Amino acid sequence: MGTEKRKYTKEFKLEAVRLAMQGDRPMSETAQELGVHPNILYKWVRDHKADPAQAFPGKGRLRADEEEISRLKRDYERVKMERDILKKAMAIFSQPQK
Repeated sequence: MGTEKRKYTKEFKLEAVRLAMQGDRPMSETAQELGVHPNILYKWVRDHKADPAQAFPGKGRLRADEEEISRLKRDYERVKMERDILKKAMAIFSQPQK
């Protein structure tokens, strides 16, 4: 059985990156002290260096492309519901009158 994926808050990640970038000890040691895998800490540092504002969007603030995908999925679901309603209406109105 696989392990459950742990979720970390944005604040935790930012503090971990700050500690890792201080440079007074190896990043692997910092990761061990924080209880995260070193590869995860390296990724957080890399993401933060690439774009600090968008490094850890979390559920509260999605990246622009993720936001667009989410909006399109909602639109798709709405259109499917409208289609189903129209199908039912067509079936009702196409029945012979009694």
